[in-house]
Amino acid sequence: MSVRLPIIIAFTLVIGMLVGANFFGGQSRMNNVAKGIAKYREVLSLVETNYVDSVSTDSLVEFSIKKMLEKLDPHTSYFSTEDVAAARSQLESGFDGIGIEFNVFNDTVYVVNAMVGGPSDAVGIKSGDRLIKADGVSLIGQKVNSSLIFSKLRGPRGSEVNLEIVRNGESKVRTFTVTRDRIPSYSINAGFMMDNQTGYIKVDRFTESTYDEFKKALTSLKSQGLKRLVLDLRGNPGGYKDRAEKMVDELLSDDRLIVYTDGKGTKFDSQTFTRQEGIFEKGAVIVLVDENSASASEIVAGALQDNDRALIVGRRSFGKGLVQMPITLHDGSELRLTISRYYTPSGRSIQKPYSLGKEEDYEKDYEQRLKGGEFFSSDSIKFNEKLKYKTVAGRIVYGGGGITPDVFVARDTTYYSKYLTELFSKNVIREYALNYANNNLKALDKLSFKDFSKQFVVNDAMMADLQKLATQAKIKYSAKDYERSANYIRGQIKALVARNIWQRKTNRTLNNEYYQVLMSFDETLQKALQNFDKAEKLARGEMVETLTHSGKQ
Repeated sequence: MSVRLPIIIAFTLVIGMLVGANFFGGQSRMNNVAKGIAKYREVLSLVETNYVDSVSTDSLVEFSIKKMLEKLDPHTSYFSTEDVAAARSQLESGFDGIGIEFNVFNDTVYVVNAMVGGPSDAVGIKSGDRLIKADGVSLIGQKVNSSLIFSKLRGPRGSEVNLEIVRNGESKVRTFTVTRDRIPSYSINAGFMMDNQTGYIKVDRFTESTYDEFKKALTSLKSQGLKRLVLDLRGNPGGYKDRAEKMVDELLSDDRLIVYTDGKGTKFDSQTFTRQEGIFEKGAVIVLVDENSASASEIVAGALQDNDRALIVGRRSFGKGLVQMPITLHDGSELRLTISRYYTPSGRSIQKPYSLGKEEDYEKDYEQRLKGGEFFSSDSIKFNEKLKYKTVAGRIVYGGGGITPDVFVARDTTYYSKYLTELFSKNVIREYALNYANNNLKALDKLSFKDFSKQFVVNDAMMADLQKLATQAKIKYSAKDYERSANYIRGQIKALVARNIWQRKTNRTLNNEYYQVLMSFDETLQKALQNFDKAEKLARGEMVETLTHSGKQ
């Protein structure tokens, strides 16, 4: 009986073709690899031919690859063919589907928005419709989740899906046949003027289209009188490195170092400099980061901080500074192999410390930062005096992992409660806002956003209706929790109602109205606005203080 080793063989061949014998330190290392492969093949052969029970060799191979990679750094990883497709879809500029945004509430799928001009909109599907079945498969019940829904609604463009839908206020089932098409995906979530000189751009991740979206948003804001910019990278997990570099090039003058990488030998070493005249090289810039800003986000923040181009506001970023090279194996699976490290222009390593093979300790870093109080007090940030660097203008910054902000803003937990967590986990607030917007569409459509902002109030009657919806979702009411979270809930309802109304009215992908409503609740953003005098000093080439042991805030 033959032993199937497709992944191991492909792994060996691809590594050999890509990096050659020198990558492994010469012929002796290649001999060690060959011996290891021979031993592994021998063990698999013995298992397949002699083991008492039937086993899947392919499953053993996949498992062993994953366990082997656990002995390396935390970001070298293996993706099965299924995982590869899912991971790549997060960075693509679009996907094939039916063009709806949905919400799952009480085990039922509701249409939040049918993209104007998209496949669903073309056949008459509307916001508030309930999806009952897709190609005969039930979309109601406890087993319904995002994975099942995506598998039924997404598919090759030109293919059809038959949907059974119940419209709000009706009992009869309507049937629609929707032809899938390319649905654009966007990574810039908001871009608007906060006042007559201050612009705001929210970047969710760095995908194929991020740079083009950013240029479009920045150009639009500049035409509206942009003099100073807030670039929000909070919660941005990263993505394509080159898109991040191009974004920096639009904000930083020519011939400045953006980032460099250093690996084994010189094969994967690189330096990236600004090359072109940017759209916004002179006005004040503030970058917002937090503990969930990672990788490409940290490249942007680090480049702008080290070149004294932007004031960084928020909390220390994640600390992901290892470069992975994706290597496609012959069966479509993928190895993402760490080949180098990112460094900011001053020489700081973005990567937080780790020990080889100790992924659990690495993953506990977030928990340790939380327990240590770092999210709540700048005094709890640990600076390594041996990793002290200087910006172009001579400001002190620290390495040791992540980007430490110039202005610290504590995480706001005053509104957190178990009741609020359950409202979010069961999509109650979103569902209530959708229902309210649909039920009051005529009246709300007559308002300008300026009038809506001033006149619309989430009153006590609305909050009582929300509580009833929460009870239907089997969420236990707590007066203490409700009181703690009430103002935040009101803000979320108003913001989501605005989003539902103005996305439909304007046929825009941006969630400008949502973020504009929430501005007054956003402590980090408010703190940023209070510190624009420092950002303006940086823009003029003047020195400002950074967050250090000798200058805590």
